[in-house]
Amino acid sequence: MKEKTQKRRYEVTLWQLFVTFFKLGAFTFGGGYAMIALLEEELVAKKRWITSADMLDMVVIAESTPGVIAVNTATSVGYRTHGVSGAIIATLGVVLPSFVIIAALSFAIEAFQDNTWYKAAFTGIQACVGILIVNAFVKMAGQLERDWFSAILLIAAFACATFTKFNVIYLIMIGAVIGIAYTLIKNKVAQKKQAADGISGDSDSGEASLDNAPQDEDAAGGSDDGDGAAQSSAENFNGDGAAPQSSDEEVKK
Repeated sequence: MKEKTQKRRYEVTLWQLFVTFFKLGAFTFGGGYAMIALLEEELVAKKRWITSADMLDMVVIAESTPGVIAVNTATSVGYRTHGVSGAIIATLGVVLPSFVIIAALSFAIEAFQDNTWYKAAFTGIQACVGILIVNAFVKMAGQLERDWFSAILLIAAFACATFTKFNVIYLIMIGAVIGIAYTLIKNKVAQKKQAADGISGDSDSGEASLDNAPQDEDAAGGSDDGDGAAQSSAENFNGDGAAPQSSDEEVKK
């Protein structure tokens, strides 16, 4: 496993990391959640640097740690593909375009604020960003374990985040606690079931040995009967080895 990871790391160069994340940082509108779909498309589908499961784990870690989710995800991907140097290069690549563009637009922001074409363009961009976020949600939801616990937790978290003002940070922390508790309970139940199956197997083997015991006794009894018959036959012979005389021969004598 380590050899495969090392091989995958060296297949990605630092320059490829920088160019990829610079492009993502330059053409991603709508924040970090919009970038998740682009990261999924670019890194998983096209370049295959990471798997869908890796992407889901990185997004969870990026969301659970302080900072912008896009930057945190880029750092995680860079570290996974090229170690510490990859994390630094990927972070610089995703941050640099936004820094340059914001620095350039800050001098003319007042001129563009009331521009009709500017507002019209961002109206269309916002609609596309919403589609990207929904697409990322559907793809990541498909990577979850398909059981009743994951389904209930997903629906409950979505309802709390969408229809209430519940803090997302607390929601993540509660989800982590519930996940740990569920895993511990699940493992304990599995251990008890395994122990019960072991006890049941031992009792079945004991009953089988008891069922075979009468057959062994019958065989032993038969052996004893045979030994007794042989002994009585031996006693009927004379000391010189001759067979015993019958009663008729004794009368004649």
